[in-house]
Amino acid sequence: MTDIVERYHIPEHFFWLHGSRKGQPVEHDAAAGMWGVYGYPETHEILSDPATFSSDTMRLVPEAMRRDMEDFSLEGFITQIDPPEHGKLRKLVSSAFTRKVVADLEPRIATVTHELIDAAKERGDRFELVADLAYPLPVIVIAELLGVPSSDRALFKKWADALFQRDSKTSLNPDADQSEQVRAAMKPWHEMTDYLAAHAAERRRQPRADLLTRLVEAEVDGERLPDEQVVNFAIVLLLAGHVTTTMLLGNTVLCLDAYPEQQDKVRADRASIPAVIEESLRLFTPFAVLGRATTRETELGGVTIPADQVVMVWLGAANRDPRQFRDPDAFDPGRDPNPHLAFGRGIHFCLGAPLARLEGRVALDILLDRFPALRTDPQDPVVFLPTPNMTGVRRLPLL
Repeated sequence: MTDIVERYHIPEHFFWLHGSRKGQPVEHDAAAGMWGVYGYPETHEILSDPATFSSDTMRLVPEAMRRDMEDFSLEGFITQIDPPEHGKLRKLVSSAFTRKVVADLEPRIATVTHELIDAAKERGDRFELVADLAYPLPVIVIAELLGVPSSDRALFKKWADALFQRDSKTSLNPDADQSEQVRAAMKPWHEMTDYLAAHAAERRRQPRADLLTRLVEAEVDGERLPDEQVVNFAIVLLLAGHVTTTMLLGNTVLCLDAYPEQQDKVRADRASIPAVIEESLRLFTPFAVLGRATTRETELGGVTIPADQVVMVWLGAANRDPRQFRDPDAFDPGRDPNPHLAFGRGIHFCLGAPLARLEGRVALDILLDRFPALRTDPQDPVVFLPTPNMTGVRRLPLL
């Protein structure tokens, strides 16, 4: 990976990309007041045991930080909910992401991809992968599924950038003043909540054939979902439904630029595109970290973690653990098996993974058709996301 790190000037906050990590697979970060987990088997164990490692991390947020969160609520926020409520809510939208439903979207994804590339070429400017394709494509698809106007995607980008593209690290240390950071995140959150609440209210009056109507009309244990849960559910779908694919596509093109011999191979054999995407997901894991909260004292990786501790699970590091992956720093689409954890595992396995994989496969196939070479410009360098929690590019101009 040394060549890739130097070639793209990959920031140091993507520590898992800078070669083999020194230290133990489980360590306590006293400064942040949390635990870090970096190993593959340890991560696998956490994701397989939601009873011990709860997704409800908000209960451990310091009171001072909660005060800055105003009326913030995670009711219905499926990534923060444990069983049995999690299973009930997940079942509500799982039918929207079945194999058949996702497969039927392929023609629409292809059409949008061609339209976006055509529009970029008509403008005559240099093709910039993120702005011209990797961002708008998944936004249009998920917006159409959800039932909100895809023409509002500039708004969605503003909110996503404000929430995700922050360069500060999270800390639960009571002495760490994060008031400004928290308040900055609350503004876009409330704007997004108001926006989706208005659309949900409109669906109650005039139902449509879309996912938002399905949420509004859904019942759990014989009762309709409260408005707060509907809106938070929609937020997860809107944000996670596009951010992952944006990073996936940018990262995959970056890998093919760094390894031109692999680009030649996939051009010659398009059936290998899924394997290329899977290896990209392992090497450049989009959502590099997730949080869990211990419900009891437990031993992990030879270390005892007390109850009521926040555990930061570094998927990006686990996917490069040499105990699991031979030559983990190499981009090897022929790696088989490739049991990476980029989409998580267990009950919280990413609902939109099949859609993200399909969007990546269709878009990459078309890019290979329409561009004789996918090459970055050393004179106009790639720009990475500033957040230490997400591996992806913010800007990727192509020659």
